[in-house]
Amino acid sequence: MLIREKSAGAIIFRKEENRAYYLLLHYPAGHWDFPKGNIENGEKEIDTAKREIYEETGIQDVEFIFGFREVIDYFYYRNGQKVYKTVVFYLAKTNTKEVRLSYEHKGYAWLSYEEAIKRVTYKSSKKVLEKAHRYLL
Repeated sequence: MLIREKSAGAIIFRKEENRAYYLLLHYPAGHWDFPKGNIENGEKEIDTAKREIYEETGIQDVEFIFGFREVIDYFYYRNGQKVYKTVVFYLAKTNTKEVRLSYEHKGYAWLSYEEAIKRVTYKSSKKVLEKAHRYLL
C-alpha cells in the first residue's frame, strides 16, 4: 500500500542593499533545502508553512508574496515503505536575519540567488528557487 504525505513550506528571502538573500537549512542527512513540514489535520497549507517556518527557524515576521505557489512531488522510502510526497511551496519575505534553528537542522545560510542555486541539493528544489527568483524579478 502506498502511503501519501503532504507538506507545505516556503522559500524565504530578505532584501539587503536591493538584493534578495534566500534562507537554506542544512538537514542532518546532509542536504540543503527550504523550511517545510507535514500539514496537520484541519490546517491550511499557508498556516502549515507559517508554523513550520517558526518551528524550524524562529522567524515570525513573514509576509507571503501573493500569487506564488509551486508544487513538487516525489517518492521516498521510510522504514521500507514507499511514500508518495507532495510539497507545496510559497514565497515569503522577512526582515529577520537572526535564525534560531530547531533540533531538526544542523545549520543555515542566507545566500544570494547564485550561491543558493548551487547549494540547494535537490533538482526539484532548484527549480522552485529558480521560479521564485524569476517571480521576484
